[in-house]
Amino acid sequence: MSNCKYCGRELPSFSLGEPNEICPECRTRIATQYAASTAAQPAVSRWPPVTTALIALNLLVFVAMVLSGVSLVLPSTQQLLHWGADYGPRSLNAEPWRILTSNYIHIGIIHIGLNMWCLWNLGLLAERIFDPWTYVLTYTACGIAGSLASLWINPLVIGAGASGAIFGMAGALIAALYLGHLPVPKSAIRGTLKSLLSFAGYNLFFGAVVPGIDNSAHIGGLLMGLGIGALLAKHLRASPEERNRWRRLVFIAVLMVLLAAGNYVKRKNGAMVPPPNLPQTRNGPPAGSYFGCQAGAGLLESGMSTPEASSPAVLRMGSQRPAWATTANSFLSITDTPHLAT
Repeated sequence: MSNCKYCGRELPSFSLGEPNEICPECRTRIATQYAASTAAQPAVSRWPPVTTALIALNLLVFVAMVLSGVSLVLPSTQQLLHWGADYGPRSLNAEPWRILTSNYIHIGIIHIGLNMWCLWNLGLLAERIFDPWTYVLTYTACGIAGSLASLWINPLVIGAGASGAIFGMAGALIAALYLGHLPVPKSAIRGTLKSLLSFAGYNLFFGAVVPGIDNSAHIGGLLMGLGIGALLAKHLRASPEERNRWRRLVFIAVLMVLLAAGNYVKRKNGAMVPPPNLPQTRNGPPAGSYFGCQAGAGLLESGMSTPEASSPAVLRMGSQRPAWATTANSFLSITDTPHLAT
């Protein structure tokens, strides 16, 4: 004779096709609590606030770049550096802020279009799982981790784009869905996990075989996201007080890891990279093609032989239409009642 997994009552010896792990009293109580939480939950906005704000910030920076004269399609390396792209000689010395700002700089309209499309679809799911502060802090930490990974592997490459942060959000969701024991049918979780893993695997493969894409930033962001998601997963259904306390501890630890990683990368590559020698007035021609062009080639041909002019500009981007965009719709419709992060 089995017992109820919640209250320990002895269960009837048979049931009419219903799960035989919960007694009728507990089943009624759970249904009542769920109905009450559903009634108290406000309607879900069609415009997820955090995702909308992040996309708006990226678009605002891009529009400002274009209005200032930056090419809409193929910015030069000089233009990218002027607006805050990542580059070892600068980021690892006097201008460490580039490690963050490079996540909001994009190399042309196609680049930002693909990244924002990925972020929109991923953000719809992320805002169901994480509270706003967790979302923003995870996105930021993963973007910084991607930049540090790029500076570690490719210190002489000029990098820009949001996909380190986007890959990190995918990693955080993978870990949260797999480890979090969320109140969602397993079929929906399996389908969404499969889509997220397909997205990450395809784009990592694409970044490995196509020159001009900064796969190190993707991997750095993804690993950071997996770690953050794994640490947060067990507390996603905790009370708000406990969840906030645990979030503070997790992100203090994340900050320590990022500071240690930044110090290591600076010691390893900061002194090795020559100081920049940037021409003061002249902008070079557009930065080559999107996939695999040495962005400084035109500058070299024009006789401007500087470290920055000869550095390739690489994209941090998601190239595939997000595979979860369809599968997650079923997940979202199932979780269309309470936000799991509230």
